[in-house]
Amino acid sequence: MPVQPPVPDLLSTWLVPFRSGLTGPTFRHALVLVMGALLTPGRRTVTAMLTVVGLARTRSFTNYHRVLNRNQWSSREVARRLLGLLVASFVPAGPVIIALDDTLERRWGGRIKARGIYRDPVRSSHGHFVKASGLRWLSVMVLVPISWAGRVWALPFLTVLAPSERFSREHRQRHKALTDWARQALLQVARWLPDRRIVAVADQSFAAIDLLNAVRHRLCMITRLRLDARLFTPAPRRRPGTRGRPRIVGQRLPSLAERLANPKTAWRRVWVDGWYGGGGRLIEFVSGTAIWHHPGKHVPIRYVLVRDVAGLLKPQAFLCTDLQADPLQIVRWFVRRWSTEVTFAEARRHLGMETQRQWSDKAIARTTPALLGLFSLVSLWTDDPAIRRLARPRYAAWYDKRTITFSDALAAVRRSLWAAAVSNASRRPANMTKSQIDVLKRMTAALCYPA
Repeated sequence: MPVQPPVPDLLSTWLVPFRSGLTGPTFRHALVLVMGALLTPGRRTVTAMLTVVGLARTRSFTNYHRVLNRNQWSSREVARRLLGLLVASFVPAGPVIIALDDTLERRWGGRIKARGIYRDPVRSSHGHFVKASGLRWLSVMVLVPISWAGRVWALPFLTVLAPSERFSREHRQRHKALTDWARQALLQVARWLPDRRIVAVADQSFAAIDLLNAVRHRLCMITRLRLDARLFTPAPRRRPGTRGRPRIVGQRLPSLAERLANPKTAWRRVWVDGWYGGGGRLIEFVSGTAIWHHPGKHVPIRYVLVRDVAGLLKPQAFLCTDLQADPLQIVRWFVRRWSTEVTFAEARRHLGMETQRQWSDKAIARTTPALLGLFSLVSLWTDDPAIRRLARPRYAAWYDKRTITFSDALAAVRRSLWAAAVSNASRRPANMTKSQIDVLKRMTAALCYPA
């Protein structure tokens, strides 16, 4: 008797845009892994994925491991197609706002070659420094307002591994700093979207003059700016007959810290909605253009100095490589960046990020980007009206939840896949009862044994 295929047609239809980038056997095995990653509530190991789809006794289980550690397919091509789907669905017109952020995947093991010791961003604070062993990832996400969720979501599409300095030294390679990986990722995105305006927002870790100069002609870059940054006016026009090297900058401008303390500074007061993922906030800002100069390097910028009217938040400054950009729009774009932290937290909580156990270099480089990309796919599929009807806020008497979160979207996708699995099992009347019992056993195991 033939074995009932574990993957419903619904999932195959969803993943059709990625079909041509993989061979036939690899695509069929990848479908099983994707379905397992969606339905497994615990660790996202390959064995757990095979168990939840009913393939715990298959003797060809190594074929599914090979999808990640051996088979030939391009993660970059998958990222390009995912970006195209996200832009077509959520940003059909206007500028494409993307965020650049890094995160630490806590991992131990001597066979994980790219592992390093880094500052743990979750457990550390301004006065407390905590180190952790793990892998550092740089993720590029599209920042889009989700109408049915009522807020901006950060949807990852390209995630690259930034190996430790020890890894580069042992492999006799030139070590790339995080800003080097950022430059390559941003220019890659610019090549993928040649006809769209791209605005990239990032934290102060990416406020590097070399990085800004490398990408400012291809996209608009917004980052934080130090209050003591050296700002100058543009160099005056060189007069004929003047000897010596041409001037790079003009006169020194007061620092942003000095402008903050100056009572004569002319502030503009505005209301900004969605301040760092929360409610609105009344702020005051002042803006201008300048040359940000550091010995040996410089870049023209527009700066925006912001202070909280209520005095609850510390003053902060932002820079933008587009000198014509609206200062208020710069602030509104930047505060969207907070949703990247939410995405990382949701991926750890609901998609099993940091629970995978691969030690192969290729599998490690593929698994975490795949899990983060799955976050975007779930959001994309939930945007379908048929799936969105199933996405409802899960609330209780002690938890008044009004908006849809990622857990609700994932639950809607899971419900659709389980329903499709039961429907597929009911096609043949002779096998209907037996197949439905098998699906019921798998659902019971997934719900009752999540650890």
